[in-house]
Amino acid sequence: MACTHAVHPSPISRNTTGRTMTTHTASGRPPRREPHAPELERRLQPRHIRFIALGSAIGTGLFYGSAETIQTAGPAVLLAYLAAGCVVFIVMRALGEMAVRHPVAGSFARYADRYLSPRVAFLTGWTFVFEMIVVAIADMTAVGHYMGMWFPDTPGWLWMLAAMLLVGGLNLLRVSVFGELEFWFSLIKVVTIIAMIVGGLYLIVFGISIGGYEPGVHNLVDHGGFAPFGVWGIIMSLGIVVFSFGGIETLGMTAGEADAPAKAIPKAVNSVPVRVLIFYVLSIGVMLCLFPWDRIGSEGSPFVQVFAGLGLPAAEHLINAVVLTAALSAMNSIFYAAARTMFGLAEQGHAPASFTHVSRFGVPSWPVSVIAACLLAGLGLYFWIPDQLFLVVASIATFATVLTWTVILLSHHRMRRSMRASGERTAFPLPWWPVPTYIALAFMGAVVVILGFSASGRTALVVGAVWLVLLLIAYRLWVPAAGHERIELETRR
Repeated sequence: MACTHAVHPSPISRNTTGRTMTTHTASGRPPRREPHAPELERRLQPRHIRFIALGSAIGTGLFYGSAETIQTAGPAVLLAYLAAGCVVFIVMRALGEMAVRHPVAGSFARYADRYLSPRVAFLTGWTFVFEMIVVAIADMTAVGHYMGMWFPDTPGWLWMLAAMLLVGGLNLLRVSVFGELEFWFSLIKVVTIIAMIVGGLYLIVFGISIGGYEPGVHNLVDHGGFAPFGVWGIIMSLGIVVFSFGGIETLGMTAGEADAPAKAIPKAVNSVPVRVLIFYVLSIGVMLCLFPWDRIGSEGSPFVQVFAGLGLPAAEHLINAVVLTAALSAMNSIFYAAARTMFGLAEQGHAPASFTHVSRFGVPSWPVSVIAACLLAGLGLYFWIPDQLFLVVASIATFATVLTWTVILLSHHRMRRSMRASGERTAFPLPWWPVPTYIALAFMGAVVVILGFSASGRTALVVGAVWLVLLLIAYRLWVPAAGHERIELETRR
């Protein structure tokens, strides 16, 4: 049963039993109610929700960025993916618990507003938008590289521009159409990864030599050992590994448009992190068993390189088509997540009111347009630093991802403490709370320190610090008084 607080500026609200209750902020004032605003349509089905999250997480980080992680850590990079995957599960369970209790648009930015402070919500919401735009730039860069395999004489920026226009147009359609397209986009990736894993295991088990390479687990240790760069290599790979998983928190954005969030969100949260972990670890593990890790370069997708090196007929072209689809799918999910975040920020008074405008298809059209404009600006970076663009934007995205995940964990921790104090039980608890929260927070702190040991990571820290300072100034100067007060949320119990 839902109890919705969304309309009148009164300190009186009602709980699910119908009794009146008064709640107050830390300042002693009652939380403000969400203003009247056009509503998003609840048209996303459970399969849409699962594949939207998969679409954002299984993309450029796996099919393109994994080359960097392999070069940094060797086969031992599998341990880095395992560690990060466990943290992803903790973050997603925390986010899922809040999303089930508060199925609203804007997700963790709204939760931060309610349980931490409006200032933190402002920083988190806009940092997540920044993260999504930066990741989309990385995806566009990957599209340019992928298309370069087929059209080497065509400038990469043309393909990047075409990708941005295509995905931006898709996000102006009705959300159910978007969900269906993303379902099929992601399904192509998932089926391909599964087929690659099954086919690779077949070659490994039966010792079938292709392209002059003998497949087998011996490839994990024959070329300098399992961890050729030691523990330090594993640690240094975490920067790009976290970037690879960044975006999976998009699942929380679907709560405001889910047809049955109380059922769909728990199922998606429990399945998606495990599936992502399996896809990353198994697919990369099989790839490393098929092909010597030290032969994998940094140009193009390592998956395409491996299948090209194995000499399988037309396999490299098929895989290239799949990784291209993966990049477009990730961009598609990113547009969705960033647009819904800006919609939620506008409802909180943390973005222009025009961002709550909903088109006749039920889509926040202004945020979609703003994202497209930002990507056009990001396209200019391709002309400035074409060779280093991916690493730089991946490091910046890692910083933003760590900040977002940290706020999710802190918001959840504060929510659970308040629920425990009031004797309220949760419908979808994070197991063994609060111990997993502390472990995940320590991991986040370690990743921030790790960024400082690489040139691109230091650039990310500087950009991140400047970004946060600018956001604090913007919050102080341009956010109206109402945006400085905590807001109540729709609560389902």
